[in-house]
Amino acid sequence: MTHDPLIDIQDLQVHFPIKGGLLRRTAGVVKAVDHVSFQIGKNETVGLVGESGCGKSTVGRAIVRLNEATGGKILYQDQDILSLRGEALRKLRHNLQIVFQDPYSSLNPRYTVKRLIAEVLTVQKGYSTSEAYKRVGELLERVGLNPIYAERYPHEFSGGQRQRVAIAKALALEPEFIVCDEAVSALDVSIQSQIINLLTDLKEKYGIAYLFISHALNVIEHISDRVVVMYLGSVMELSETEELFLHPLHPYTRALISAIPMLSGREQRERIVLKGDVPSAANVPPGCRFHTRCPYACDRCRTEQPAMRQAAPGHYVACHQV
Repeated sequence: MTHDPLIDIQDLQVHFPIKGGLLRRTAGVVKAVDHVSFQIGKNETVGLVGESGCGKSTVGRAIVRLNEATGGKILYQDQDILSLRGEALRKLRHNLQIVFQDPYSSLNPRYTVKRLIAEVLTVQKGYSTSEAYKRVGELLERVGLNPIYAERYPHEFSGGQRQRVAIAKALALEPEFIVCDEAVSALDVSIQSQIINLLTDLKEKYGIAYLFISHALNVIEHISDRVVVMYLGSVMELSETEELFLHPLHPYTRALISAIPMLSGREQRERIVLKGDVPSAANVPPGCRFHTRCPYACDRCRTEQPAMRQAAPGHYVACHQV
């Protein structure tokens, strides 16, 4: 684990009630995130991967308090984010930002870029209007856009340019940490690489830490220092990036990596095809939640949930078979 974590997620749980009947009573819960723990160090990029619906975006949104947690702690500078309310929570948002998959939906189409970013500065940091407008030009240059674009509306930009605007807006408050929630998955491959290089440059220049959420392992391998693998709301494996891709331990991780056609010039692994569908988060299987699709499952896997343990230095896995 990280010796000096910036973000320390401890036993995080995010459950959503299922309402049913005429009286809309709670008939059950969806365990979107269930007892998740990991850390993110200062100036570190942690990749969070898994199939759609595994809970990775819910984790990111819980960190910035867009989703309310059911239990656990999220510590930032030894302060529990989940306990903050009112003014304390507003001040926290200066340091913790999020960039979404679809920048068009997160940018008000009725505002120019200048107004979009300037509003953040005037409301959150108390800038005067003239100071804020000057700062907007600097932020656009920082993300590789010409300051004259400040007078444009979001629909006048390409997808990659809109994502640069969204990043500039996130940078306006000079955060220490940014959640990138599928921030490049909607872009063309050539544009993806430009945005990834931009995020890497910003990290090196300003010491920003990222939680980079993606289902694309080739992107995760390129940008991340460490990787967390999630399945059905729980962490299956956690390791430094190179170690994980060279020596994946969990059967689920091995299946994900085997699906990548080529991986940094290495020989392609034998393709592992998982059978069956991902179970519902409203009806999580007993024991190891992956056992219904795991080719190596035994009786113990079906009844006993494996604990996360260190299989090698810095390499953690939750599996009875490793």
